[in-house]
Amino acid sequence: MNALEIVRSALEAIVANRLRSLLTALGVIIGIAAVIAMMALGNGAQQSVAAKLQGLGTNVLTVRAGQAKQGGVGRGQTTLSVADARALTDGTQGIRAVAPETAGQFQVEVGGENANLSVTGTWPSYLEVNGFQVAAGRMFTDAEEQGGRRVAVAGALAGDALGVPSRALVGKTVEIRGVSFEVVGALAEKGGQGYANPDEAFYVPLTTAQLRLTGGDKIRSIAVQASSEADLPLAMSEIDRVLRREHRLRPGVPDDFSVRNEASLLTTVQETAQTFSFLLAGIAAISLLVGGIGIMNIMLVSVTERTREIGLRKAIGARPGDILRQFLIEALVLCSGGGLLGIAVGIGGSALLQKFAGWSMAVAPSSVVLAFGFAALVGVGFGLWPARRAAALSPIEALRYE
Repeated sequence: MNALEIVRSALEAIVANRLRSLLTALGVIIGIAAVIAMMALGNGAQQSVAAKLQGLGTNVLTVRAGQAKQGGVGRGQTTLSVADARALTDGTQGIRAVAPETAGQFQVEVGGENANLSVTGTWPSYLEVNGFQVAAGRMFTDAEEQGGRRVAVAGALAGDALGVPSRALVGKTVEIRGVSFEVVGALAEKGGQGYANPDEAFYVPLTTAQLRLTGGDKIRSIAVQASSEADLPLAMSEIDRVLRREHRLRPGVPDDFSVRNEASLLTTVQETAQTFSFLLAGIAAISLLVGGIGIMNIMLVSVTERTREIGLRKAIGARPGDILRQFLIEALVLCSGGGLLGIAVGIGGSALLQKFAGWSMAVAPSSVVLAFGFAALVGVGFGLWPARRAAALSPIEALRYE
């Protein structure tokens, strides 16, 4: 038998048992679709984290107060001050900008509507450090911050809680904890970060927040923007040197502050998402193995049912290799056809989940190629034993079989 006759015989055998062939391929279809959908979910999560990483800035460090210790005994929670932030701007290397901040939840009221919103007191450099853009109006100035002016900038979604678009608040007066603030600007949407959404906050001068809202002279944290990603180690070294000097920490005394690299944190989250996607794909691949076992089972049944046919083919000149290739082609066609249908179902299902469930899905071409290649491998692997069994049948015994 030539190659064309072998392929035609294999296809005729599949078409002759359409329902059984479809049910056999169903396991592969489900497995491929599940693998593609799960990997798309994992890739979407990674891309979402990467987008947050770019929005946050890969060269931003966050300084927070830590637990001070003396002789192994805690001395209580230490605090950061505006003086610490100013010291980081004076003669330091590798640091481009600094933005101290204090924040709290306060009642905000405008036009009879009120809501409990986050209010952050900071410097004008906060926008540059954290990658914000002004959508309407302007940011408050250094002069307004130093003078304690009652001005505010609304986050992109802050006005929604008050029944007014944030852009429409520009030029109006809002009451924050009973204190009137003129809204001078509105920010462009940035997106949520963890539990907090900076788009749902108001931003006021730090001095004003300390005098009229928080009632203290301490700050919650200091955001430090390094000159570049390459200068991050230098910036961290400078922060350590300056703050230890400002806090009068002797050599050998542990730091009473902590420095967090946001890029490293989000990179860790991204790696976790990648591991999770591989785990999901591995679980989905189990259904492919189940589908392969189903194909092997059906092919073994087919060998038994077609024993007499195999004997006839051998009697008229078919070689064992021809029989082997025919059954291998049948298994490969079932898996490959199921793989193509599974790819279509997986891509379509991912699109539907993204549209209706709002999940972040991203189908990577590599996952499609990998899934299809694995399906073909399953076809060859699980079809080999039935094919070899068919090829090993004795023509005389096969013709006598009923």
